[in-house]
Amino acid sequence: QVQLVESGGGLVQPGGSLRLSCAASGSIFSINAMGWYRETPGNERELVAVITSGGSSNYPDSVKGRFTISRDNAKNTVYLQMNSLKPEDTAIYYCNADLLRTAWGPSYSYWGQGTQVTVSS
Repeated sequence: QVQLVESGGGLVQPGGSLRLSCAASGSIFSINAMGWYRETPGNERELVAVITSGGSSNYPDSVKGRFTISRDNAKNTVYLQMNSLKPEDTAIYYCNADLLRTAWGPSYSYWGQGTQVTVSS
């Protein structure tokens, strides 16, 4: 089995910072892309940041320049540094990993349980 465990969410004031972490564990051969998504009530889950195994990253305009994704391949862990947070960043944040459980594939997508981020004064 594979587990993705997130941590680091919480309550922060507008303009503040938070750092999310997500560690993947279990029967893992290799991890391709890892990413962070967020979801608010009544809305679809949206991409916040994604990073490839080689370290290339991509962000939507809504968070570009404020959020930074990084990963530690040795620890199967992905991070999301969130700066200059706004009330509209309030959401449940989910970690995602596209990974191989064996050398011959196929790859599967796994999700964490989600962590609440609330930006409010």
